[in-house]
Amino acid sequence: MTSEVLWLPRPDAVETTNIGRFGQWLSRREERDLTSYPALWQYSVERLRPFWGAVWEYFGLGSTVPEHRVLADETMPDTVWFPDETFNYARAVLTAPGVAEDDVLVRAYSDTRGPVEWTLADLREAVARARAGLVAHGVRRGDRVAAWMPNIPETFALMLASASLGAVFSSCAPEFGAKAVLDRFAQIEPKILVAVDGYRYGPKSVDRTEDVRRVVRGLEGLGSVVTLPYLDPDAAVEGETWDRFCAYDEGVAFEPLTFDHPLYILYSSGTTGLPKAIVHSHGGMAIEHAKMHSLHHDLGPGDRFFWYSTTGWMMWNYLVSAPIVGAGVVLFDGMPDPAGMWRLAEASGTTFFGTSAPFLMACRSRGVKPSEEADLSRLKGIGSTGAPLPAVGFDYVYESVSATAQLQSLSGGTDLCTGFIGGAPTVPVWRGELSCRCLGADVQSFDPEGRPGIGREGELVIASPMPSMPVGLWGDPLKHRYRDTYLTDFPGIWRHGDWITITDRGSAVISGRSDATLNRGGVRMGTSEFYAVVEAVDGVADSLVVHLDDDDRDRLLLYVALKDGAELDEDLRRRITAALREQLSPRHVPDEVRQVPEVPRTLSGKKVEVPVKKILKGVRPEEAIARDALANPDALRWFPPS
Repeated sequence: MTSEVLWLPRPDAVETTNIGRFGQWLSRREERDLTSYPALWQYSVERLRPFWGAVWEYFGLGSTVPEHRVLADETMPDTVWFPDETFNYARAVLTAPGVAEDDVLVRAYSDTRGPVEWTLADLREAVARARAGLVAHGVRRGDRVAAWMPNIPETFALMLASASLGAVFSSCAPEFGAKAVLDRFAQIEPKILVAVDGYRYGPKSVDRTEDVRRVVRGLEGLGSVVTLPYLDPDAAVEGETWDRFCAYDEGVAFEPLTFDHPLYILYSSGTTGLPKAIVHSHGGMAIEHAKMHSLHHDLGPGDRFFWYSTTGWMMWNYLVSAPIVGAGVVLFDGMPDPAGMWRLAEASGTTFFGTSAPFLMACRSRGVKPSEEADLSRLKGIGSTGAPLPAVGFDYVYESVSATAQLQSLSGGTDLCTGFIGGAPTVPVWRGELSCRCLGADVQSFDPEGRPGIGREGELVIASPMPSMPVGLWGDPLKHRYRDTYLTDFPGIWRHGDWITITDRGSAVISGRSDATLNRGGVRMGTSEFYAVVEAVDGVADSLVVHLDDDDRDRLLLYVALKDGAELDEDLRRRITAALREQLSPRHVPDEVRQVPEVPRTLSGKKVEVPVKKILKGVRPEEAIARDALANPDALRWFPPS
């Protein structure tokens, strides 16, 4: 572990940051000093009931709740949070504390149309109109509202309109093919489908009209279809047009719901079999996102939060919760050009810019220097997630993006729709490390016998319940699949599926998925550290490593995609193997290095090591992975059985 500090909190952070002020407030309440991050985190996981009750009250989500009624049953997965409270997520978002009616709350940019700005009043009106449209089409509490829509203000309004009624929202991004959409939406049997006719991705136009018809034919019990002519305003669309759907404004009302009432359904990547349909709750999302946005990202009125995402990734749901703490949101639909995204951050006045680790590494690889191309002086935070960010990615941010913004490398997932390891304004940034376990997240590193440990690698588990844990998986009423997915390896303990090392200072390193771990001669090796070394070698753009460990063979295969002009000659092979031997160990040296044009990735950008391993061992590609779960399914052709 490194001890190199790249960023330090302000000396007056306890007085000037949201988390500092919260810590002072809670210290007075508890009559003990909880202003240091370690003390506050320890309190948050040891005293779940008063901590989450304090978050609920502090952010105005509800009135004071007696401790025993904050968490009535802490047995996972049957946890019961705030059983006596009524709540509505849409009301919490549209309250937008500290935001005036005529303040711009939503800024949206797109490859398909010009910029759009909505004030808080505009958003409320759009929600009211979408709500009236849903009601007119017979949508009621518990019905599913499906959106095959891009990251645009209309999708945000539709989600809030659905939430206001107590209907259950679910979205897929337009780049998902018809089969991928049906794999998801057919499970939940929506009452209504709202879609776009197409979109532009950079210079490319993608028409979705025929795909929409195919999806409509495949959804049994679908009552209504609404189409937003997004690509072509004059397109002949399926069903009713968006403008007609939103023709009436009857005001916004909010159904009083239980804390655990379903808000929206997210989906796992679906790399093997049907994607899991993960159900999240009104209260769980609101209280968790309020905590993260305010206390960890330091967002509030006057801030503008931008996380590059599509509506098919949980980071979109995370992004659009920001008004709960009074922060505005910046939406973008289009091609994430490495230089263009930073210029968009400048143009939008973004104060917290979130993206993925692969995007930051692509910027580094292409020599993009944002600090020279855009005025990023308003940035106080930069977020990275989707994959572990290697140490050289940290260097790139502080050398080429901003010397003053706090870099928060975040780890979490669709399963909880949040990050549970990340950063905070009162915690330093250490090179190559996630700065801290998030408040209320009892993240531990377990050995195979279920013993927690510090300073050694183990299974990432969450040992205590969190309000944002799913209330269920759709179609799994007795929670058998839920338990099998998360709670069987360590009974009653959430196993997340990553390898983690927690340092004695409270930071952490994620070394890869535990189901993709390499194991040679009894030495376990995480893939993320492998990729960090290989992709730092000049000429390498991307890589994927697979360990074939059958009874009759033990081979480590490394596949590399190269930068333009590079070739896999003996010199490059030598430099790759030397780097692995010197920086990791001789056991990390691959038996073969093979060149491929590209590495297969899921729609959310994750490498697919396990399916590739299955294919190399003779499993047919269509049985190893669902093609529609991949952003580049043709890349599988470069991995024939060995």
